[in-house]
Amino acid sequence: MPKTDTTPPLDESKAEVVEMADKSSRDAESLSRLRTAVIVPCYNEEASIAAVVADMRESLPHADIYVYDNNSTDRTAEIAEAAGAIVRRETRQGKGYVVRRMFADIDADIYVMIDGDDTYDAKVAYALASKLVNENLDMVNGARVEQEDTAYRPGHKFGNRLLTGIVQNIFGNEFSDMLSGYRVFSKRFVKSFPQSSGGFEIETELTIHALELQMPTAEVPVAFKDRGEGSESKLNTFSDGFRIIRTIGNLLRLERPIATFTLVGLVLILLALALMYPVLMTYLDTGLVPRFPTAILATGLFILAFLSFTAGVILDTVTRGRQEAKRMRYLDIPSPQSILALRRRGVDYRRSCQ
Repeated sequence: MPKTDTTPPLDESKAEVVEMADKSSRDAESLSRLRTAVIVPCYNEEASIAAVVADMRESLPHADIYVYDNNSTDRTAEIAEAAGAIVRRETRQGKGYVVRRMFADIDADIYVMIDGDDTYDAKVAYALASKLVNENLDMVNGARVEQEDTAYRPGHKFGNRLLTGIVQNIFGNEFSDMLSGYRVFSKRFVKSFPQSSGGFEIETELTIHALELQMPTAEVPVAFKDRGEGSESKLNTFSDGFRIIRTIGNLLRLERPIATFTLVGLVLILLALALMYPVLMTYLDTGLVPRFPTAILATGLFILAFLSFTAGVILDTVTRGRQEAKRMRYLDIPSPQSILALRRRGVDYRRSCQ
């Protein structure tokens, strides 16, 4: 006679709790096998850095926390070290230089980048890192959601929307908050990133790098609050905004040369036609060309337009070569789940690739 199962069935809510507990346990096991680095660029953040380090330690207890001091004139480095962070220094002033140094110096499987001003919810770092590993992504962007009316200055909010809209229209509509300083990266993102910026435009460059290589990414809303007492923003609405616009223009020229130089060529042609029209009408009426300088200028503009089109075609070939090189470097590094699978087998992926 078959044995009867007398175990009472789980109700729906209890089954969901068990499933969530199992998933949380699997996530913890996965993250514990991966080397995680929390990287915090800092400049004069003595009022908030201890809280950021403590929250990150609570969320990611297995991670190494690196605080990179960028010529602070206060006790940022001292307080960060006392809180348990590994403190290093970058003497070139600018967030971009700090990020470049962090990406070059630190070897990890997962990188969690957060600002040291304690405006982001550091306690969700575990969830962001788990999402990156579970979905085999290369970047998870923390899209800021205001918790206080004063968290965003009006100029910053408008500038963020404007610049994010420009990038969405040019490079792709995948991120709603392009300028967020809270992100999680895979190793292959970090080690294939050819950075060129030195300031706060670094977030723009990070976003466009992911879009250009068509990396698997995600965006998660995170709480964003105002700075605490004694902490001041280092952003300048207009100067930093102009620098970001300049960065977008440079990246557009480098990554979309045909579109850029075709636009320049069309502007030159329209200007040449506007100058040539009255000269041409006079010639058709009288058979004379009384304004030789205008005719010569219009002819020169037509030649420059042709050269602009030609430059776009040539530079597009160069751009494709650069993109292929970046793509090959990107593919040369295993994805988060590939590294995790090798770690579970006790294999160092660096030796397995030799």
